Amino acid sequence: MKLQNTSAFWPGPTISALPGYTLPKDVKIVEVGPRDGLQNEKTAVPTEVKINLINMLSEAGLRSIEATSFVSPKWVPQMSDHVNVMQGIKKFPNVSYPVLAPNLTGFQSAVQCGAKEVAIFGAASELFSKKNINCSIEESLERFKAVTVAAKEANIPVRGYVSCVLGCPYEGKVSPSKVAEVAHKMFSMGCYEISLGDTIGVGTPGSMRDMLCAVLDVIPAHALAVHCHDTYGQALANILVALQMGVQVVDSSIAGLGGCPYAQGASGNVATEDVVYMLHGLGIHTGVDLKKLTEAGAYICQALGRRSNSKVSQAMCRL
Repeated sequence: MKLQNTSAFWPGPTISALPGYTLPKDVKIVEVGPRDGLQNEKTAVPTEVKINLINMLSEAGLRSIEATSFVSPKWVPQMSDHVNVMQGIKKFPNVSYPVLAPNLTGFQSAVQCGAKEVAIFGAASELFSKKNINCSIEESLERFKAVTVAAKEANIPVRGYVSCVLGCPYEGKVSPSKVAEVAHKMFSMGCYEISLGDTIGVGTPGSMRDMLCAVLDVIPAHALAVHCHDTYGQALANILVALQMGVQVVDSSIAGLGGCPYAQGASGNVATEDVVYMLHGLGIHTGVDLKKLTEAGAYICQALGRRSNSKVSQAMCRL
């Protein structure tokens, strides 16, 4: 399919076109497709496809691309080729390739493979934590301490994820104060950035605002990111609220890939193409080439034999 440049269709509003709000001039996108997007695929994705995808995303100008996960193949078989992926990708200058390393063993393996940044994954819901990583929130934080201590000694930055910040498939509504408590503990133990995840995509602009108000009381905006799923079609609206409240980092997944194995019916992450289109329409700099980005999305969708979940990609293929 031929992808058409849609710059002529943008009205071109600037940040000042939204009176009463101050939006960031620059937003960093953390691309999670190669890890969070692909980890739930039931059919094994060839290592070569993963490597090609990551290289295409680097070419598109993304500054942070989550490459893989150093977890046991028993739990996430799709990521069992993490060593080959890390050794096979091109390392572009000024691009970071963080990997998920939930425990000390995973961290040590990641560093041996050349990882320069790692991420740990917690939750604001007790039941979700037990279903996801088989331990309580406090137990998970104890595990993470070993990673953050070792990372500090090795001068490796650690990013922290907090899932279920706007709702849990088992507990329902999650208290903003609980999110703030868990996020602050992870920040205090050394995570340079905390990604707040609406894991099942039930959030609205109102609940996003309330949650961020609580978190911003204990963590500065520059150390926060949002990670939105689009189950109810609210992801872009939720991201816009976060931007208005000072957040400057957004997680997203190429072609909207991903879901949650512990949240039945949860749709994929918000599509990177759609986030970039919105940000560029607001006059916000991302450094991402939308055309190259959509080509990467088309590539992985063809490899997976499915249609892109990105509205932008769907529209551009019809224009």
